[in-house]
Amino acid sequence: MPLRWQEVVLPLVLIALLIFLKHVPVVDHLPLARAAGVVAFATGAFLALRLLQPEKAVETNGWSELHASPAEYFAVYGGAALSAALMIAIIHAGWKTVDPIEMIAAFIASLGLAGGATLAAVSGLFQRIRWNHRTLVHRSAFGRLTELAWADVEHCEPSWRGVVISTRGGRRVTYSALHAGAAELAAHATYRARRNAETASQAFASV
Repeated sequence: MPLRWQEVVLPLVLIALLIFLKHVPVVDHLPLARAAGVVAFATGAFLALRLLQPEKAVETNGWSELHASPAEYFAVYGGAALSAALMIAIIHAGWKTVDPIEMIAAFIASLGLAGGATLAAVSGLFQRIRWNHRTLVHRSAFGRLTELAWADVEHCEPSWRGVVISTRGGRRVTYSALHAGAAELAAHATYRARRNAETASQAFASV
């Protein structure tokens, strides 16, 4: 699966922001250079795992199924571990012994990491997506079941959340581009959408 521009641009923007804040007098005493180094290291590890992401889905009993990739596990467990480490440091340091601005910055970073790890888990690890030659079945992290017939698929396009597959009736399934097998599903959905458009055009022309 090709890298998306967000996966490269967002870390670069964050690193640039940390470097800029290093020259702001109010927060220049914070360990922003160290934070930028952590972001750069985490981004490098994530992109390396992203390049190793399998493009083929797992096939079982006539169904092809997406599964979590190493990049998703890294995003979820790495973010959760770093968030917990920051929170433990905050609790043990105490508000009276450390600069309040540093404590607030660490607290905000911890919440941000926890939120990112939770979002990655909900949109990746806890979803189930499988398909055969007739239908696509999606079960969300909250148990919501959506089933799309390939004969009704109209579009397959990227979005900020991943890849969106939609039908003529307005039904849609959104899945993470980080899934192992995401490239195969996107290619299959694009092919079916094109075939459906060609069939509809031929039917219209024959009327």
